[in-house]
Parts: sequence; C-alpha cells; structure tokens
Amino acid sequence: MKPKFLALLFCVFSISLTIAQEAPLRIIMIGAHPDDCDIKGGGTAALFVEMGHKVKFVSVTNGDAGHMEEGGGMLAKRRIAETQEVARRLGVAYDVLDNHDGELLPTLEVRLQIIRKIREWDADVVIAPRPNDYHPDHRYTGVLVQDAAYMVGVPNIAPDTPALDKNPVFLYFQDHFQKPNPFEPDVAVDISRVIDKKIDGMDAHESQFYEWLPWIGGYADEVPVDKSERKNWLKGKRFGSINDAVRESLEKWYGASRAAEVQYAEAFEVCEYGSQPSDEALKKLFPMLGK
Repeated sequence: MKPKFLALLFCVFSISLTIAQEAPLRIIMIGAHPDDCDIKGGGTAALFVEMGHKVKFVSVTNGDAGHMEEGGGMLAKRRIAETQEVARRLGVAYDVLDNHDGELLPTLEVRLQIIRKIREWDADVVIAPRPNDYHPDHRYTGVLVQDAAYMVGVPNIAPDTPALDKNPVFLYFQDHFQKPNPFEPDVAVDISRVIDKKIDGMDAHESQFYEWLPWIGGYADEVPVDKSERKNWLKGKRFGSINDAVRESLEKWYGASRAAEVQYAEAFEVCEYGSQPSDEALKKLFPMLGK
C-alpha cells in the first residue's frame, strides 16, 4: 500500500473509533409498575439525559390494580398516560407492557418480552429490582431480568429480534431488604442537583403518589389539597437520610469532602449476571460519577 493511502486509512479508523467512543450510552431501567423506575432511578436518568445519553423506562405490568377506587383497563389507561407525561418531563422513553398488575409470574412469555425490549434498545446498561423484594411483582421482575441476562445474546432465542453482540452490564436498584443478603451499593450517584427534576417526574404519577400509596400506607390525610404544595411534600415524604453504606460508596466515587455534601443519592449493585465491569468501566458507564 502507498504511504498516503495508509495514512488516510489510519485517519478514517481513528475518526471511526472516536465516534464509537463518543456514541451515547443506552440505559434501560426495568420496573414492575409504571412508577418504579421513577422512584429508584429517576435522578440518575435525568443526569444521563442531561449528558446526552439515551434512557428508557420499562414497566413490566400495566398497573391496572394499583388504586383503591379505580381498576382494570381504565386505570391502566390512566397510568400509561402518566408515564408519557413522565417521559415528556424527564426526556426518557417509557414503555408499559400489557401484563396484569399483581399477577406477574416469571414465565417464558414475559421473559421473551424483556429480552426483546433490551435488544431493541441495544442496551449498554440494564437496571432492575433484586429478586428478594416484598412485592411479588418486584421479585419476579428481578427474576425475569436475571433470566434474560444471558439470553439477550443468544440468536435462536426470540429470533425475530436481533441478538445483542455485547452483554450489557446488569445492576440492581437499591432496596432495604436484608435477607438472604443486604444490598451492596457498588455505584452511588449524587442526584442532589437534579432532585427537583426527579420529583417533577414522580409528580406526574398522580394516581400513585397522591392517591393510592397514601391510601394503602395510611397517610392519605397528609396529602396537600393545594397542588402547588404537593411536590415539596412529596420530596419530604419519599426521601430520608443516606445510609452509611451508600455514603461510603459516594466517598469512593466523589471523594470524602464532596460526599459529605451530598443530600440525595441513588445507588445500584452490580449483578453477577451479565458483563462484570471494573471500576474504570463503571466510570465510563456512569460518566456523572465524580462530577
């Protein structure tokens, strides 16, 4: 080959590599219900979107049982509309699968639905619940995503949707359950700067945060009648102090002085299924760490 051609080839390769490195990350968060991703990862999602990355929320059920007065198709329709308002406010995509709330089982049919969603999004990062939650829908969502973790790369499974040529990094949302083992915050994200954005997203789920959850939780009388006061109330009601393990993880990623100033955080545990990232890889997958 001539030197000029080799130089041109090297230049093209370098440009292609740079473009590949700068391609937006693709994150998919999978929850059991149409407000789960918002609660557990809304702040991190807002930071990803702000940095130019692509985020999709998926609800595995349609939420058609989550209310004390409404139910069935009409409630599902209302809750889907709420997710689309969240999508508008946060800048994420939001899909709701047509499985009944409260009746979710880890079947092959639903596993294939999830495999297809992860493939269609070409996900770099997948975040879902741990399979030891108090709610059966949460538990089975965790199982379903674990069962999909290897299969997303197997071409003969769900062959109508092209298999991924990479195995994403799978992580768990934070929870407080201790048995059989407590949550380990491998990643902790400072969301203090976008907490109001997260609350704005949650506020769109009126049927949940101002009606159903207060009713089932026995605090319906606390919900402000004036809608202008609700977001501040929601922020105070839903967010407590950062526990010691999450604070320690914040110190690892941000340094002690910055970590001490963090008011709001979201944490994630790396799943043993899927790609196993180094700390350096986690920094690339969560580019807001340390910033």
